[in-house]
Amino acid sequence: MALTALSASATLKPFNRISGGAKQWGKLFPGSSCKFVTNSLLFASIRRNGLRVVASGTTGKSGGVVEMTEGETVGRSYKWPDKKKPRVCILGGGFGGLYTALRLESLVWPDNKKPQVILVDQSERFVFKPMLYELLSGEVDTWEIAPRFSDLLANTSVQFFQDRVKLLHPSDHLAMNGPARSSCGGTVHLESGLLIEYDWLVLALGAEAKLDVVPGAAEFAFPFSTLEDACKVDQKLRTLERKNFGKDSPVRVAVVGCGYSGVELAATVSERLQDKGIVQAINVGTIILPTAPPGNREAALKVLSSRKVQLLLGYFVRSITKAGEFRSSDKVVGSVYDLAAGHDPEKFILELQPAERGLKSQILEVDLVLWTVGSKPLLPQLEPSDRPYPLNSMGQAETDETLRVKGHPRIFAVGDASALRDSNGRILPATAQVAFQQADFAGWNLWAAINDRPLLPFRYQNLGEMMTLGRNDAALSPSFLEGLTLEGPIGHAARKIAYLIRLPTDEHRLKVGISWLTKSAVDSVASLQSTLTKVLSGA
Repeated sequence: MALTALSASATLKPFNRISGGAKQWGKLFPGSSCKFVTNSLLFASIRRNGLRVVASGTTGKSGGVVEMTEGETVGRSYKWPDKKKPRVCILGGGFGGLYTALRLESLVWPDNKKPQVILVDQSERFVFKPMLYELLSGEVDTWEIAPRFSDLLANTSVQFFQDRVKLLHPSDHLAMNGPARSSCGGTVHLESGLLIEYDWLVLALGAEAKLDVVPGAAEFAFPFSTLEDACKVDQKLRTLERKNFGKDSPVRVAVVGCGYSGVELAATVSERLQDKGIVQAINVGTIILPTAPPGNREAALKVLSSRKVQLLLGYFVRSITKAGEFRSSDKVVGSVYDLAAGHDPEKFILELQPAERGLKSQILEVDLVLWTVGSKPLLPQLEPSDRPYPLNSMGQAETDETLRVKGHPRIFAVGDASALRDSNGRILPATAQVAFQQADFAGWNLWAAINDRPLLPFRYQNLGEMMTLGRNDAALSPSFLEGLTLEGPIGHAARKIAYLIRLPTDEHRLKVGISWLTKSAVDSVASLQSTLTKVLSGA
């Protein structure tokens, strides 16, 4: 359990748990925005020349020291507990970052070579992103798919800092003397001003939604890639449901993009709204799920059709505006839209431009726009700037087959921000499955690099593709059984079991498994009672 304490003279006074420690930190050190969440005790001692903050582990093994002066905003260096052990800094706590840290913790290390590991993420929670849709349907609770890092890492030696990365100053591209394991790889600069020197670095910051490609998207569209995004969408839907309660006008939702995220969103939202809403899914291509197995595509089409989701295929969004500010352009002449009619200023107008011949421009008036198209890799700035990352056309850092960034042998990159090609020359998809597998290899290759062993080339194994289609509906196409697709309740159960197995720790898996079994039992009893009530009322 992490606690905070203030040392004034020889007196120690306990504070609240550090899971809410950002407020305590702000009260203690108003000149600093740095947030620490560690398996340690924090102590502050007042000096004449300023303020000194010490973070030390309860066992004396897992803590470190941060020194600063009062009001200081830059130049505070993190002092690693052990000067001899390797130092690994992992940036990003998604599938790639967190699972790399847990992999390092699980490996068997020779004496005095187990690395000291710091994990940095801007959020206090790890998010199991493939199950964000279940938050909208009410199928899961937040703690089940978004546990706190402090809880997940409580029984490990991994230190967690809640902070943002400002820039990197790598030195691994320079000539270095001495054995590789003892040479500094560079320095991480965090937005709080904290500097972390490392021997090995893992870039796993992922990607964010790219909304700047269409006018109005950044202002009016809701992305769906983070826990905060899911909470905002859920709150917006609740507001619209309350606003339209008892009215004849349905809630209108536009989903831009018909890849996996778009289709899963359309299926989830349409099931939630039922006959009180209309969902329109827009895609520039003429088919949905273009990269999915045929079985998944057919199952999705069946579900979307049964829920009356309107598919607008072969269109791209030209602009998004407020209904009260909309002025028709020459590009959409002939569209069915009454400019003279009064329109709710809280609604939004989407101008759709044909991407295929034979289609006419359209204008949609909706209450909510969900955006699932495009992403922007999150890579921190490098100093000096004359030696940038080797990037591909999508802005991802190119790596060699061992997952090291080209030109930077001390930096590994995994997940959405990295680019690695398969045996056919195609860049691996930005999916949780890829990041999950890369984390395992990154952990092993860090072990090999630290112990002067050969690094292994990463080989991606496609285990199949899964998607949710509602509270009791999903589609799963395993790669090892060609042509087989599990759908409906069977696919739903198989998907939840597969994701339960992939949750980060044994303790969390046990808690979530018990929770899901309990919910399933309650739902079964409720369903049985409903069935009996109908039978008895009919008799």
